[in-house]
Formats: sequence, C-alpha cells, structure tokens
Amino acid sequence: MLGLTILTKTLSATTLQDRHGGRWQYHSRSDRHSKIACWGIVFDLLRHCPVLRRQVEVGMVGFGINHEMRDFAHDRKKNLDLVLCTPATGRRAVKSRTLASMGKEYDLDLTSGERAELAALPELSATPVGSVLLALEAKACMTAHQRALPRLYDELNSSHLTVHGATDQAIAAGFVMVNVASRYLSPDLNKGPRRGELVWSTHQQPRDAQLAIEKVKQLPRRSKLGDVGYDALAIAVVDCANNGSPVRLVTSSPAPLPGEIYHYASMIDRLSHIYATRFQQL
Repeated sequence: MLGLTILTKTLSATTLQDRHGGRWQYHSRSDRHSKIACWGIVFDLLRHCPVLRRQVEVGMVGFGINHEMRDFAHDRKKNLDLVLCTPATGRRAVKSRTLASMGKEYDLDLTSGERAELAALPELSATPVGSVLLALEAKACMTAHQRALPRLYDELNSSHLTVHGATDQAIAAGFVMVNVASRYLSPDLNKGPRRGELVWSTHQQPRDAQLAIEKVKQLPRRSKLGDVGYDALAIAVVDCANNGSPVRLVTSSPAPLPGEIYHYASMIDRLSHIYATRFQQL
C-alpha cells in the first residue's frame, strides 16, 4: 500500500502559506490533507481492485470532488471529499482533470516507481456525478485532541448517514489522521508577523492520540446493506510538529496494527472486496 507513504512525504513540505507569509505543513482551514489522503486511497484501490480498473478503462466510472450528497430520507446534505461514480446521463466527463493531474495539482511527492505505477493505471477522469458508488470522507485530529473530539465524531457520523440516506448501495469509507506529536505549532496560535517566540502547543502523548482513536472507534460500522454505519474505516497515526520537520508515519501502538480492522491496508482490502462484490455488474 502506497497511500500513507505518499501522504506523509507530501505533508512534509511547507506548502500552505498564510497571509503573513507563514508557511505550514498542515492548516485546519485547508482541505489539502484530506484531498491528498483521498487521492492515495483511490490510487491504492485502483491498484488492488481489478473490477474497478476495468470499469475505469471503458469510461464507466469517474470521480467527483466536493460532491454534495443529499439524504433522501431526511433532506440533509453534505459535501463529500471525493466520490467514485457513474457519469451523469447526457453530460461529458471533464477529461482535463484526472487522477494524474490532481497529483500534479497537489504537488504529490511521488517516487519514480510510484509515478510508473500511476502511469500504468487506466485514466480516471473527473465527471459530472450520476450514481455515487463510493464516497470518501477524510478528517484529521492534529491538536487540542480532547476538545476536538465531539466535532470530529459528529462530522464523521453525519457522512455515512448522508451517504446511505441518499443510496444504501453506495460504499461509505472514512479515513482519520491522528497526530501523536508531543509538541505542535498551531497556525491559529501563531498568526501575524513572527516578531517574538513561537507559541507551541503541548500534548500528553500517547494519551491524547489514544483518546481520539478511541472516539473514532465508537463510530458505527456495517457489515451488510440496510445496516447503519461505515462500510470501511481507517485510522492513521502521524508524528507532525508542523514546523517543517518531516512528517513521520507511526506504525506501532497507538496506531492500528496490521490485520486490525482500522489498519489502512485492511480498509483497502475491504473496499476492494465490497466494490467487486457490489458493483461487478454496473
């Protein structure tokens, strides 16, 4: 699986700039981290799901960004980070925007081997959304973990409810990135020209990260159509001080371990199986 490696490599660059010239790896008011995470998930899913590859190759499946889904049962709506979908009837795909062009747009840090794998895949293009097949929601908990938990849970919980309220057949997938760094530079606490010392946020780790992880694990999950919850859900733990130092992927506790249901590879395997089972005949 390559998605998490690409995510941490790319987030290691101080790409985000505030209006005072400050440069950051992560900013809570930017969705760049979510888009990069979703890009990696789709990349890995294309690599591991032959059914999806065949459908993309013949133009049966495309993707949508920030797609608004509306819950038919309760008339609530929510924008999803990325969806895989059938093209809307009578509307043309946006051939100028593809998974590969998104990689350039987000300045993804890809090795030559990763670029070669991407080039070998069928071209996945943006398209006006017809039927949603898979909806991805990616969130992050980087600082003030305990205070952030109610909102994090509510935003994630509303996503699967909206997806399945719109269509029970759609696959709802969630991804959460949790920071285990003991010190963190918050852009909100370091606004304006930097004339004095930087203000660091301190965390009690690994306790704070574990609190966030346990809260995410309370989200409902489903194993069959008709149930309530996510079809697949992954948690990734990173060490990010947001000061320009490399972002490190944590692979030991408190991160989910290989074989556990919240491990990234487990999510990709599950999504590949569900997709192939549910949408083999479009």
